[in-house]
Amino acid sequence: MKIDNFTINQTSKVFIIAELSANHNGSIEIAIETIKAAKRAGADCIKLQTYKADTITIDSQKEDFLIKSGSIWDGRNLFELYQEAFTPWEWHYKLFEVARAEGLACFSSPFDPSAVELLESLNTPAYKIASFEITDIPLIELIASKGKPIILSTGIATLEDIELAIKACHKMKNYDIALLKCTSSYPAPIDEANLAMIKDFSNRFGVIAGLSDHTMGSTVPIVATCLGAKIIEKHFILNHSIGGPDATFSMDEIEFTHMVKCIREAELAIGVVDYHLSEKQLSSKNYCRSLYVVNDIKAGGIITEDNVRSIRPGYGLHPKYYFEILGKITNKNLEKGGRFSLNDII
Repeated sequence: MKIDNFTINQTSKVFIIAELSANHNGSIEIAIETIKAAKRAGADCIKLQTYKADTITIDSQKEDFLIKSGSIWDGRNLFELYQEAFTPWEWHYKLFEVARAEGLACFSSPFDPSAVELLESLNTPAYKIASFEITDIPLIELIASKGKPIILSTGIATLEDIELAIKACHKMKNYDIALLKCTSSYPAPIDEANLAMIKDFSNRFGVIAGLSDHTMGSTVPIVATCLGAKIIEKHFILNHSIGGPDATFSMDEIEFTHMVKCIREAELAIGVVDYHLSEKQLSSKNYCRSLYVVNDIKAGGIITEDNVRSIRPGYGLHPKYYFEILGKITNKNLEKGGRFSLNDII
């Protein structure tokens, strides 16, 4: 998978996405500064959400349209929440432009065909399918038909939902797919992260696997990295003091910078399968065990446990010969502290 100048595969670095979402609070200036802060914090990408309140729901006060899912938005009307949270479409060109100038990839989650049309006009390099849209097969087919990489969040998806979404992409001859483990709670409890799914996604579906995270802190993204996640997405806010619908579970610049640092350190720690020793490891090997003379031995003396032992450092004979040399006769005088050699015995 390639998104702008970033290659994402099983051996690449983790692709780190800063999710802008509603964290602009209705100000394009805040949105622009947030993009710049995400770059400073080490993000590879800024992601938007492209919808209008009336493209994602309808303006209705009926009970069905009130939020009651145990989230921070409980009791609110869907239309009113989205009216507050949406990113104005006329901002998109400028935000894409700023992101590219900062060296960040920039794409979005579209929520209806008109949003896809807008993003195509901006030459978006990829698409994200939000968790709650994973069952919208017509929308997924439309997006897949554009031939761009597709990142699918699985927050509310059953196995059948995931299979149908992937099938919809394949139907449109699009196989450039990533699946993100996601827990659609805001914020999400850490004990519901279920990161074991990351490896299963990769093995079961043959796709890039990653994480869209709503937990608090860096623990879950770091563990996900260690379990093979190649994409990490986290909500990003310029400053918690500005508030907003997503502020509670978003990271500010300091928090995001720390997370990125920890992810990059985790990548270094994971490394690769390699039984060769580095130069530093080889030099340290000199302090492993080897066979040394620990008491003087006259020529013709017998090698015993009292005069030859396996000790540090490692310049002498390999300890694997220890039992083989016990009881052998020396062919010369051997001094305490001397390296033992097979040439020292008859």
